[in-house]
Amino acid sequence: MGWFDSAVVIGRRVAALAESIEVCMYVCFVGDGKFLKYDNLVDRTRRTLNRPAGVGGFCLFFGEQQQQQQQQQGGVEMKPSVSSMLARLFWHSLVLLGLTHASSWPCSRSSHPGPANPGFENGNLDGWHVVSGNAFGGSAVRTNATYGDDPLHNDGNYFVSSAPPESGDKATGQLQSGSFVASADLSFLIGGGYDPDNLYVALVRDGDDKNGDELLKQTGVNDDSLLRIVWDTSEWLGQTVRVVVHDNSTEGHILFDDLRVGCEALGDGEGLTFKRIAQQHQQQRRQLDDDDCSLYAVDALRPQFHYTPYQGWINDPSGLIEWKGRHHLFSQFHQDAPVFGPMSWSHAESTDAVHWRNLPPALVPPPMTDPRDGSGRFTGCAVHGNDDNITLIFTDYTDVAVHPGAVREVVASASSTDGVSFPLNPHNPIIGGPPAGSSPETFRDPKVFRDDEAHDAYPWKMVLGSSSPDAGKVLLYGSSSADLGSWTTLGAVYRGDGSTGATFECPNLFPLQDRWVLLYGGINSTGFWETGTFNGTVFVSDKRGRLDHGTASYAAQWYKDARGRDLVIAWMGNWITTKWASRANGWAGQQSLTRDMFLLPDGSLGFRPVAELDTLAEDGWQHLGPRTLTADNGDIHLAASDTLRVKLSLDLARTTASLVTLSLAQSSAESALVTYEPATRTLSVDTRSAGYAQSGVYSVVVAAAQDGKLHLDIFIDRSSVEVFTGDGLVISAIVWARYQESNNVELRARGGEAAFERISVARLASSWC
Repeated sequence: MGWFDSAVVIGRRVAALAESIEVCMYVCFVGDGKFLKYDNLVDRTRRTLNRPAGVGGFCLFFGEQQQQQQQQQGGVEMKPSVSSMLARLFWHSLVLLGLTHASSWPCSRSSHPGPANPGFENGNLDGWHVVSGNAFGGSAVRTNATYGDDPLHNDGNYFVSSAPPESGDKATGQLQSGSFVASADLSFLIGGGYDPDNLYVALVRDGDDKNGDELLKQTGVNDDSLLRIVWDTSEWLGQTVRVVVHDNSTEGHILFDDLRVGCEALGDGEGLTFKRIAQQHQQQRRQLDDDDCSLYAVDALRPQFHYTPYQGWINDPSGLIEWKGRHHLFSQFHQDAPVFGPMSWSHAESTDAVHWRNLPPALVPPPMTDPRDGSGRFTGCAVHGNDDNITLIFTDYTDVAVHPGAVREVVASASSTDGVSFPLNPHNPIIGGPPAGSSPETFRDPKVFRDDEAHDAYPWKMVLGSSSPDAGKVLLYGSSSADLGSWTTLGAVYRGDGSTGATFECPNLFPLQDRWVLLYGGINSTGFWETGTFNGTVFVSDKRGRLDHGTASYAAQWYKDARGRDLVIAWMGNWITTKWASRANGWAGQQSLTRDMFLLPDGSLGFRPVAELDTLAEDGWQHLGPRTLTADNGDIHLAASDTLRVKLSLDLARTTASLVTLSLAQSSAESALVTYEPATRTLSVDTRSAGYAQSGVYSVVVAAAQDGKLHLDIFIDRSSVEVFTGDGLVISAIVWARYQESNNVELRARGGEAAFERISVARLASSWC
């Protein structure tokens, strides 16, 4: 008996039993060892071995009574019942026959066939209709497989682009699928510009196009690499709908591919489940009384113990301070969209610099009448001055393209008595522009510090970022006024040598033990530290290094807490990063973990995670070492978790392996790697196969600790990774995993033995709970 006959016999026996207890289900063989389960698929009169329209192979139909009840109740989910048990019996029979895989058990969502040519694998637009314009002409179907250094993530051989070679982004138009009956779920791949009004994919009910109604819509994320969007369409189950691809912009384009419906919309067909990513799953605005613990948890991409905006964009941390027993974190914030725009200051507070509570924005842009106006309240600092208030001192930026003749960047202030409301200083600006001889284009990011050893009339000092044609510089101002409202220019406190860039941003200057430290952002969106001496007017550098050896770090800001610790938080992003998959959920940007700075004996600067992060390990630590790994004794599976802390201690004297690897965010399709090569002492984070992440390998040479070991402290938080070494080096990266199953963490050694003195893991709780 062949496999087809065997499946039919099993199916008929299960069907006969199902008829006796009135259960309902279709199980369809669609070729290549894949089976799909359907309910509510065709009318109830169809019986065993019927084939629904558009589905190849064969289908087995079990029962009718439960289907009628589901249709009457508008149900979507198959409820656990005898029917599901019988279905699984049938499924396991197919597995035993070798006809499919246990991991590909079909979903229980209601499904109908989708439109023709859903992935354009015909190599043309058959089944689709060009509604208008020239964007989707004969050259709209493309075959590119890569985008820059990154994979395009298209499915199959073809996809659609609205930027034809002859007219590029200036082309506009609309492309529409054929009509189909809505299933409970729908997914597709989208790329291109972020423009919710002009570049988007919409779900439209037949007949609603007359009044312009759209059921759902999704724009791109300002990246041509394609991103999987998953919509819950159960609200329109059984209704006739279409998908419409819109390009109404002459300054951007949209990419589209692989429209899937029903069970196929939820996974890759090989046992992996797509993460539910879509603006549909996020409420438009967070309310002050919302439960952030649950609100933040539902987002498949959102870190759980890093600060993120609920919606909108953040970049530079600003105004870090501990005031009256609470840590305050302000951030550059565009609350209207997950892209850079007119800046506000978001605001959160914490009792431990780990668990955050959202507060209303502290600063908002000035009133605007022109939608092109990019004016706003840019980066600055917070100061507890000579009174009991908290004062914000910031860059007040005016968009001179909209306001010709205005000064582009000035320094302004706002003060608060309660730490929540910050009325502007009526005497703003407190510094009316850059000093003579300085660049009018770069005068930004004031950071105020107390200079208690000053031998001049200015106990308060302020540094600002500036530029010159050859090298960046840091400007210095001094103040003795009680309200910090009057400042005197003191010249350039530091001039770069050109190797770290021609523009310096976000400078910080402060004492640390017996040295002074200068932090700033420079070339290629890289954060630098310098240690040296400061005489009150000039900083002299003795040593220089990078704040972070990955790409997910910029605009670090320092503050001293009540315990005397020197703490720093950085923006986990930079200005050359193009990968913001979370834009599809309406937000972009996160801040780093709070880091404790320390000085090494050679004058270098080091960073360690703040001790309060230990409180997130609510279930304690699991210790899997000491242990020696080889290629022969297999990999260690540490956990299946996307919110994890891993501590490793590798005895280098007893290690002969050529490569030691920690694989994280791992599934059969993707992973990010933390690797160490003992021969070259090179520690790396490799994101080349990490889903939607920016592709790259980020490395640093790490010396052994005094005890001859390599100590690593690694934080995995859904879409972020921070790796700390025992001597204070850091590598940070963003990892946008595509699949729900991409949460495995494994440790392995190759080319010899890896002698681990410690292997410890702890699942970490949310900082919002």
